[in-house]
Parts: sequence; structure tokens; C-alpha cells
Amino acid sequence: MEKYHKETFSRIPAEKQQRILDTAVAEFAANGFPGANINVIAKKAGISIGAMYKYFGSKEDLFLTIIERAHGLLEEALDDIDHSPGDIFQRIEMMVRAAQRYARAFPELHQIYLDLTSEGLSHMSRKLSGKMETITARFYEKLIDSAMAQGRIDPRLDPRVTALCIDNLILMLQYSYTSDYFRERMKIFIGPDALLDDEKIVRGMMGFIKGALLTQKQPG
Repeated sequence: MEKYHKETFSRIPAEKQQRILDTAVAEFAANGFPGANINVIAKKAGISIGAMYKYFGSKEDLFLTIIERAHGLLEEALDDIDHSPGDIFQRIEMMVRAAQRYARAFPELHQIYLDLTSEGLSHMSRKLSGKMETITARFYEKLIDSAMAQGRIDPRLDPRVTALCIDNLILMLQYSYTSDYFRERMKIFIGPDALLDDEKIVRGMMGFIKGALLTQKQPG
């Protein structure tokens, strides 16, 4: 992972590091990047503002450190799935379930990621998007190329477009668990109990994905 924090941050106890980052995550998620106050973060984390600037050169560096930690969680999840047995559909289902699990476990990180896509943070999203999206793009492309070579999915599909479509589905699912707007949107489409039945969501998404990827008979 790229380091946006100073070396002094690496030398403090892990518990203190986590306390500072957890406090920062809560502040950024609640107020967005523009509204988050590094002085407030320092106070709530129980450190001086002078110490905060010994660890991070700026509020942006603190924000980017949080994003890097999120990248680490994503890479760990994909690595576990990549080394698990199963065909393309079993692994995509693992991704859907991981998206549900991580969205519930780290809702504030997902809110920060959603904020990062706004125009106001475009200078940072451009800096991060190549790395951020390459992690999942490479995972899906490898999965799709392998399934095509094995004759498991329709060879007429464009592998790169297919990877983007699957990733978009799962990304929107994560937003539906963490954003008030997308949560209500999900309820409109699926019903008021949409967030209470994860298995219904998994079955529905996997049915749609299988229908889209499986080889279709040529007409006539």
C-alpha cells in the first residue's frame, strides 16, 4: 500500500493508530471531506493537533490513509475468493455475499467511498481511481477469461464490458446497504423488507447474472 502518512505514525502503537483512523472515518463519513475538521478529529482521538500534524501532513493525507486501508480490506477479500474453489458463478456469489457483509461491517468506509465519487473531490478521485478500480477489474477479467476458455459462459460477450457490468451491480448493492438514498431506492424496487432478506438479494442477483453470462442458443 502507498503511504500517505508520515513515518512517525507507523511508530506509534497499533491501538493508537486504529483509534485515530476510526475517529477520522466517523468524522469524514458524518461531514464529508470539506466539512470534516482535523482539529475535531484530533480532540476526539485524544491527541493534540500538533501530534496530528506529526503523523499527517494535511487533512487530505489523513483522508487518503483511510482510503488506503479500505484498499487493503478489498485486496484481502478478493485474494480469499481468488484462492477459493468454485466456478465463475460460485465466486461471483462469494463477491455478492462479501459485499453485503463488508457494507454492514464498514458502512462509514462505504459512505466515504461514495463521497469520493463527487465532483468536489475529483482531484483525489483521479489520483485514486486507477488503483482503486484496477484491483477489481483485474479480478473479474481473470475470472471471465478463464470461464470463457473453459466454455462456461457465452464466448460472444466482451470480457471487459462484462467485468464492468458485474462490478457496477455489486457496487450499487454496497451503496444500497450504506447510503440513505440508495437504501430507500432499493426498497422502492424490491419492497420494504429488501434489507431484511439477504438471501433473496443473492438469489435474484445470481439469477440475473447467470442469465446474462450463460451461452445462449443462436436464433433459428
